Amino acid sequence: MSDPIDRGGLTPHFWERKPLNKLNQQEWEALCDGCGKCCLNKLEDEDSGEVALTRVACRLLDDDSCRCVQYDIRHQFVPECIVLKPDNLDTHAYWMPQTCAYRLLWQGEPLPGWHPLITGTSDSVHEAGVSVRGLTVSEFETPEDEWEDHIIEEPI
Repeated sequence: MSDPIDRGGLTPHFWERKPLNKLNQQEWEALCDGCGKCCLNKLEDEDSGEVALTRVACRLLDDDSCRCVQYDIRHQFVPECIVLKPDNLDTHAYWMPQTCAYRLLWQGEPLPGWHPLITGTSDSVHEAGVSVRGLTVSEFETPEDEWEDHIIEEPI
C-alpha cells in the first residue's frame, strides 16, 4: 500500500532541529505515523480528566489502511474532527495517543524507532503492532453506551 503522506525531499531528522511551530505543511503532515489511533472515539473521565481510547472508530477510518477515507473534506462529514496544528497542540495533546509523534515531540520526547520518518516505510507502524489495523469496530454498529466495553490499553 502506498503512503498517502508525502515524505519525499524532507531534510533528514528535521523534527530534531526545528520547533513544531516552525515546520512547513509538508513537514507537519509527515509527522503523522499513520497509526489511526487519533481516529478512535475516546472517553474522558469528567472527574480525573483521564482519556481512554476505545476500539470504536470514526465512520471515516479505513480499518485496513488506518487512514481517513475523506481526509481533505472530513469536516463535511465529521464537523467535530480536530485539525491539529502547532498553535492548538497544547489544548489537544492530552487526548492524543501516547505514541503520537505530535504529542511526543510536544513533550520533548524522541520519535519511536518504528516511525516512518525513521524507517523510511509507512508499513513500519503496522509491523511494530502500534496501529489500529484490524482492531476497530464501527461507531454505527456500536451504541455509545457500550463504548466502555471497547476500551483499549495504551500503548497498543
